[in-house]
Amino acid sequence: MNEFGAWIRVTCVVLGLANLTATADLSASEKPNIVFILCDDLGTGDVHCFNPAGKIATPRMDALARTGMIFTDAHSGSAVCSPTRYGVITGRYAWRSKLQNGVLGGLSPRLIEPGRLTVAQYLKNAGYGTACIGKWHLGMDWVRFPGKDVAELNIESAQQNRHVDYTQPIINGPQAVGFDEYFGISASLDMVPYTFIENDHVVRNPTGERAFEMMRGRKGGMTRKGPTAPDFEAADVLPRLTERAVAEIRERAPAAQKKGQPFFLYIPLAAPHTPILPTGEWIGKSQLNPYADFVMQTDHCIGQIADAIDQAGLADDTLFIVTSDNGCSPQADYPELAKLHHNPSHLYRGHKADIFEGGHRVPFIVRWPGRVAAGATCRDTICLTDLMATCAELVGTPLPVNAGEDSFSFLPALLSQADRPQRPHTIHHSINGSFAIRQGSWKLALCSGSGGWSDPTPGKASVNLPPDQLFDLDTDIGETRNLATEHPAEVARLTALLEQVIAQGRSTPGAVQSNTVPVKLRK
Repeated sequence: MNEFGAWIRVTCVVLGLANLTATADLSASEKPNIVFILCDDLGTGDVHCFNPAGKIATPRMDALARTGMIFTDAHSGSAVCSPTRYGVITGRYAWRSKLQNGVLGGLSPRLIEPGRLTVAQYLKNAGYGTACIGKWHLGMDWVRFPGKDVAELNIESAQQNRHVDYTQPIINGPQAVGFDEYFGISASLDMVPYTFIENDHVVRNPTGERAFEMMRGRKGGMTRKGPTAPDFEAADVLPRLTERAVAEIRERAPAAQKKGQPFFLYIPLAAPHTPILPTGEWIGKSQLNPYADFVMQTDHCIGQIADAIDQAGLADDTLFIVTSDNGCSPQADYPELAKLHHNPSHLYRGHKADIFEGGHRVPFIVRWPGRVAAGATCRDTICLTDLMATCAELVGTPLPVNAGEDSFSFLPALLSQADRPQRPHTIHHSINGSFAIRQGSWKLALCSGSGGWSDPTPGKASVNLPPDQLFDLDTDIGETRNLATEHPAEVARLTALLEQVIAQGRSTPGAVQSNTVPVKLRK
């Protein structure tokens, strides 16, 4: 077994267990604040505590890891943006919804179904104040001009950019699914409109037309050109979101300190996704390339948010989570970084969009002093859809039968319970809708290639390649050896399990649920 394989076999290396309780056992006045930071396209290999051989310095995330727990087998619900966010907010895989491949655009209508319980609404019902600050990318209903349309389940065309009346209030945004307050941008920062949104309206009307560099100082690549607010600069978004998150914490701190008025703060940052625009002192800081500089700036911003919690005296009362929505994008320039001995995907094959581990295995750091042991490493498999069930176990009120269907609580892992239950299986999804299912060390991908952007791409994969890929991740973390022909019984078993989970409409025990639309097992 290689060094990494031996390392991940250590089950929750834990320090300081004596100070932890065996269960959460929280009274109403002890419910923790919850801060969930979702980075955008941050690779596992970009965070030094996950990849000590990496060349990017991430001192603030490393400090959080030293005072908390890292999960080495954490996964996003999808290998791309919108579907992962759907899973975070609803506790349900997005392929059960009408979005079964690709991502939404900045003008797409609301994806979350009316009446579906979200983690924000659940916590609000439990007495939490709730706020979202950052990139939404789950659709909202813009007022369109008469007779005009926008793309529903993909990125809008250039002609559709002006089909929206930006002066009108937005309907069915974040506030419609349980957030008291919202400040941010509608989708990825390379999608229109280029303007900030506060609650249900744009802060400034996007009357101009602009595009931005995809990577600072590099010729050629530009974002989509479209409606832009006066004085809006893409490079200002990360600092602005950070400032707003810090202000939100300071504003809510007095009520939170009264024990009984906790808050849930969801911070989906727009970095280090394109446009890759590090600012000021961060330009050239990594001595690698602008993407690495941008990762360092993102790390610094995460530190500022953590500092705000600490300075408000809330550290011991706050469950603080940092993760990413999928793997790193090839826009980071993997070949350039490889020459400098840095791999954003670490030991994993592929990158953002792919069914391979590099597409959906993500960094995951949790700090909760006095509850989560400092310096802990856990190898349990978790998924970002698990936030909802974890919050439910913290609060102590069970989820309704028709909510969080693919969410399993990782609270027992946080509390290092020796007999904790394990996630029975995890389903992965690529940008083109290809499926994989993971159980134990086995991973079965029901496609012949990456299902995404790395070779072999879907267009090439059908040529002289088997239709299924079976990997044993214990012995082959890099997914280099397809064992499907050697273990046909395992292929059949995992295929049947995936079919069952799809048909039941849920991964968790309970009544059979119906998916919003039919789900195709294979592309």
